[in-house]
Formats: sequence, C-alpha cells, structure tokens
Amino acid sequence: MLVILGLLWGVAQAETWQVKVTDNDGDPIAQAAVYVSSQTSPPKPAKPKEIIIDQIDKEFVNHLTVVRTGTPVSFPNHDKIRHHVYSFSAAKVFELPLYQGSPAKPVVFDKAGVVNLGCNIHDWMSAYVLVVDSPFFALTDSHGIARLELPDGADYVLSAWHPQLKSLTPDTLTIAANTPHNAGLTLTMNLKKNVRAIRLPTELGLNIGYR
Repeated sequence: MLVILGLLWGVAQAETWQVKVTDNDGDPIAQAAVYVSSQTSPPKPAKPKEIIIDQIDKEFVNHLTVVRTGTPVSFPNHDKIRHHVYSFSAAKVFELPLYQGSPAKPVVFDKAGVVNLGCNIHDWMSAYVLVVDSPFFALTDSHGIARLELPDGADYVLSAWHPQLKSLTPDTLTIAANTPHNAGLTLTMNLKKNVRAIRLPTELGLNIGYR
C-alpha cells in the first residue's frame, strides 16, 4: 500500500494522518502495518529501543511487530516448556536453540524486509517482524484505522503490509499534495485466506516431543 502525502507548510509541526484499510467487502482490516517508506527530509538518526516479542501459551505475542532498521528484539519464553525460535527469511536469518526464560542476547534486525518467525518445536507457532527504514509506523486497530503523526514540511510515501496480502508488493494509493489532513483516506487490500498449522490439543496427550 502506498500513500503519497505532500506537506508544503513552512513550519514543521506534527500532524496526525488517518488511513482506513479495508478488504474487498468493505470490512476493516485489523493489524495491517502502515509505515513511511520514503520522505523528502530523511528522519533523524536515533538508536532504536529494544522490543520484546513474547512466547506465551505456545504462541508469539504479537503476531505482527513493526520495527525500525537496527532495532534489537528480545524473545523471552514465558512458557514452562522450551522453544526453538528461528527465521530463514532473507531480511534476517537467525536461530535461538532450545531455551526457557530469556536468551542471553537480543536479535538485531538490521535489514529492511519481512521476517517470518517460527518455532522448530511447535509448528503452529508463527509470527512476522516487518523491518522498515523509518521511525514512522503504526498498526491498524479493530476498525482498520492506522494513525501516524508526521512532521510537516516533507513529502511522504506511506506503504502498508499484511501477512495475508496476496500481492508480493503492497497495494498503492496516491494522495495529492493539497489533500487536507482530515480527508477520509481508505485503501482496499486483497487478502488471501489465512492458513495456519493446526495446534495439537494438549488434552489428547499429543505433546510428546513438544517440550
């Protein structure tokens, strides 16, 4: 998803932009990532703060996390069993062998792109880290609304991504330079069906080998 925002005022004040993301039926899409992929005034460099992606009840929390390039991410295991977190994605290849508690060091995500997370013990565990070259990003809420506070005085290109997006590249929407901040901005995304590995029910005693 691409949104071009032309901000031509002389005073660099922050304005909040709202983008509504819906599917082909007009229903809101929650947990879609919206972020600045280009701007005429590059953002100031800053040391990103460490982010935490928990493992609770044999699931990653959260399912989608957006971070700026260079962000360290910790993967604490709050379950009473071991997990084996890994990724073979081009943007970040790493492996945290069987462990409980917190790994000794966080993983630094130093390349922009989509990182698919998995657990080598529990096949149904999956999550995504979207690494972007910008400090400006947000996830849509339950109403499909993303809110980004952007400084005036620059032209912005906003992109959006969702794990179920059918296209390999984001859908696009162009906004004229004179678009008012209170304009209703809506973008329709074509999503594929969500297919995930089946979680084994513990009550059936099928957890042998999944410790």
